[in-house]
Amino acid sequence: MVWNDLKAHADELAQRHLADLFVDDPQRFARLHRKAGPLLLDLSKQRLNGDTLSRLFSLADARELKAWITRLFAGEEVNGTEGRAAMHWALRAPTGSGLAPTEVEALVHGELERMARIVEQLHSGQWRGYTGEPITDVVNIGVGGSDLGPLMVCRALEDFAEPAANGLNVHFVSSMDGSQVAHLLRALRPQTTLFIISSKSFTTVDTLYNADTARTWLQRALGDDEAVIRCHFLAVSSAVEKVTEWGIEERNCLRLWDWVGGRYSLWSAIGLPVAIRVGMARFRELLAGAHFMDRHFLEAPWEDNIPVLMALVGVWNTNFLDIHGHAILPYDGRLKYLPSYLEQLEMESNGKSVTRDGEPVSEKTCPILWGDVGPNAQHAFYQLLHQGTEPVTCDFIAPARRYHEDVHSEGAGELVRQHELALANCLAQSRLLALGEAALPSDEQVPFYKRYRGNQPSTTLMMDELAPYSLGALLAAYEHKVFTQAVIWSINPFDQWGVEMGKKIATSTLQAIREGDDGGMDVSTSGLLTFIRNS
Repeated sequence: MVWNDLKAHADELAQRHLADLFVDDPQRFARLHRKAGPLLLDLSKQRLNGDTLSRLFSLADARELKAWITRLFAGEEVNGTEGRAAMHWALRAPTGSGLAPTEVEALVHGELERMARIVEQLHSGQWRGYTGEPITDVVNIGVGGSDLGPLMVCRALEDFAEPAANGLNVHFVSSMDGSQVAHLLRALRPQTTLFIISSKSFTTVDTLYNADTARTWLQRALGDDEAVIRCHFLAVSSAVEKVTEWGIEERNCLRLWDWVGGRYSLWSAIGLPVAIRVGMARFRELLAGAHFMDRHFLEAPWEDNIPVLMALVGVWNTNFLDIHGHAILPYDGRLKYLPSYLEQLEMESNGKSVTRDGEPVSEKTCPILWGDVGPNAQHAFYQLLHQGTEPVTCDFIAPARRYHEDVHSEGAGELVRQHELALANCLAQSRLLALGEAALPSDEQVPFYKRYRGNQPSTTLMMDELAPYSLGALLAAYEHKVFTQAVIWSINPFDQWGVEMGKKIATSTLQAIREGDDGGMDVSTSGLLTFIRNS
């Protein structure tokens, strides 16, 4: 009933242009923006009104969203296909918060203390390599959530690099083809390099092949002594036995738990590269920002709940306005890797076609996400956004303030002016997408090939500044958006069986490449294998 009511409402609004909605309601921004902590969410450029939101809140109630949120934070099983809770929120719950069970809190904060000791050893030069030299370079070997999250945050918080790190460099390796790790190793010294192998299961082929390459590189330079592995390798995993079988001592293995999904693991020891880069104090600020958003998501009413609003507007666009492309457009170069991070978070979580009950879904689920840093994207795919034939929704993301330096210091004024230029472009692009030619001066006449239809919906998410706390809040908001949409679509956002099947098929295909037996393969794959063997 609620779903059909929304469809009828969408048909009514389809006749209205965003420019008309702004003319009709001069208070549109005041009615359709929300602020929580360091974040401001502006929905005024979405093709909806207050009545739309009321109907979407009724949909949330009909799908029992509140009960599902309660189950999530109670540590109940919400990942039905794997029989697990999803307690990534517990990774950022402070001591005594009352949110996480006491035993879980003890585990989490125990690992945080172990992280802190490692970070202190590295920053003080006390962690020594096999030859006694202090570590100068740390290489994180991972893939997916074990790579995208730490990489993204290290870049985003580069202004907050810990001075005590004394020039300690942090690098990332994820590609399975070997070219990335080979290129990096040529620039490093074995005597002063520490590797972190980040893999929840410690079975991920991509990661283990790169880890084997790193081990061989070290042993060729330093010898086959067990102390080489002890001095130059750490692991982050839930599979401690597999870690020790590989050769890393248990004391050098930081723990994960089965209630932490890979793409939700940034807040755990998977975030060790972030802590090394910015220090434990700022890593804890990142956790604090995420915990603020956890509380907000759990306690705020729908009409003020930023993750819920983000999610319901996404459902509105996907299922009722029939828009299936979504662009992530940060207007700050430090957020270069945010689109890739959100691509995995959203599409791996909600790219599902089967309900929690095992039935085919009756509605469209996750849209296709892509994006880039806005100033670069303007010269790449914005032409399609403005004048193409495909409707696309956009998230414009920017900090209101950019630089902490005294504006009178050398070079700071120019940096501030550049940030102002980025903000001007951010606001101008979203305005043109929404209003089309109505955004132009009223007396400006344009030929047909310059016409802009507008009416492309977008959300603007602003932070007061890009800092550990605000970034934590932003990322947690997207996590809870994903969960909310999964509830509306009746799917499980915490498994990824399509990914697992792809890995399984790749294993049998690798065997075919190496052994020359392509029996049982389709004719296309057999033909390609023949080309590979004959090349």
